[in-house]
Amino acid sequence: MKTPNIDALAREGTLFRRHYAGAAPCSPARATLYTGLYQMNHRVCRNGSPLDARFDNLALAARRAGYDPTLFGYTDTAPDPRGMDAADPHLTTYEGVLPGFTARQLLPEHEKQWLSWLRSRGHTHAVSRDIHIPVGAQAGEISNAAPAYSRDETQTAFLAGEFIRWMSEQDGPWFAHVSFLRPHPPFSVPEPFNRMFGPGDGPAFARATNAQAEEASHPYLAYAMPRTGKGNFIHGATGPLSGWNGGDFAAIRAIYYGMIAEVDAQLGRIWQALKSAGAWEKTLIVFTSDHAEMAGDHWTLGKGGFFDGSYHVPLVIRDPASSAAGGCVDDFTSAADIFPTLCEKLGTEAKNGLDGRSLMPFVNGGSEPGWRDAAFWEFDFRDIAAGEAERHFRSRSNQCNLAVIRDARFKYVHFAALPPLLFNLRDDPMELNNVAEDPAYAAIRLEYAEKLLSLRAQHLDQTLAYTELTEKGPVTRRP
Repeated sequence: MKTPNIDALAREGTLFRRHYAGAAPCSPARATLYTGLYQMNHRVCRNGSPLDARFDNLALAARRAGYDPTLFGYTDTAPDPRGMDAADPHLTTYEGVLPGFTARQLLPEHEKQWLSWLRSRGHTHAVSRDIHIPVGAQAGEISNAAPAYSRDETQTAFLAGEFIRWMSEQDGPWFAHVSFLRPHPPFSVPEPFNRMFGPGDGPAFARATNAQAEEASHPYLAYAMPRTGKGNFIHGATGPLSGWNGGDFAAIRAIYYGMIAEVDAQLGRIWQALKSAGAWEKTLIVFTSDHAEMAGDHWTLGKGGFFDGSYHVPLVIRDPASSAAGGCVDDFTSAADIFPTLCEKLGTEAKNGLDGRSLMPFVNGGSEPGWRDAAFWEFDFRDIAAGEAERHFRSRSNQCNLAVIRDARFKYVHFAALPPLLFNLRDDPMELNNVAEDPAYAAIRLEYAEKLLSLRAQHLDQTLAYTELTEKGPVTRRP
């Protein structure tokens, strides 16, 4: 990987090396990021699951602290339909805006705003997402040729430019959420990033001998893998991912690496703009992602399921007020920690119970007693609209889910209605050998099932549980 600007940020800030998303795909992951709640509490199960309006979030907290939190990009927040008119068009999309944000420049997945900007720059043929097809390639072809737009005309460049222009208008403290769509598919990137990496670059893929062996390893994979389509990743492609071989996945991963480098270049542009404006030493920067990308591991692409590849995400926090710099944290941290971290920094409290904890002790170069010793995430594969998963597994919607607890030694995956999984990560870091049914691991399996049960019991919604009515009135004691 070549990410010099993110690396530079890490050298001046704090790098969290074991940071994990709370859920997948986009809407559930972002609900955890924005609310500080695990999925078991915020209940955003899928893209399109509404976020309950009663929950506090980082934009509302920033507003209470005197900021006008401003959005560039998207939040994928489906609104709470209760109290809204049935004809309201906001109820026809999951790509709504998190309550509390002022939207300066939206960029949802249809990318119409960016496409119109491209047309204003002379790309008259930029009328659909076909613009992502590399020049000279056919729709659906895996190609590292460049698309028609340049490195200065990517979606990322568009949003970075809008943010920089807005920043120059500010004459007081500001709060911005710059939410880049890339390196989200379709996998295509302009020069020089398109050929910056080759198919042989990068570590060995974590995967079984072939896709069929991967599918046979668990009923969930047998269900999900054949239903993942090529068209989600290469624009215009058709058919399931099983039609691609190892060379195809390697070629796609090389393009994906280039897309990451392209995002890094635009981050560098933002860092320079902050420095030129004299804001670098006055701006708290949190760099992270909502979820990760399988990138060919386990013969799949995208996000979801239970493998680490979908959930292990970057996190760098640079606080110019901290005397610590270049620190690396190996404690397990969660996307749920971002909101309480910002609350502490903003000097405000969340309006409800939280599952995450502030990371400021780490940012300031210290540690936190009693910190968690494992990562935890959830994935819900229900299908409310069509019921496909429910029919396939002959299960109720609330049985189509899994939860993961993962420390440095073992990873335990609990399904509500399917067999569990257990991986010995020290011997099997690629998660290829499920030992859940091995009698030699029975005690370990029980230990981790109990750890998961205890974690869930401790994190049931605590909003009013920390309050007691007494003869002197309500008493609230939050830890």
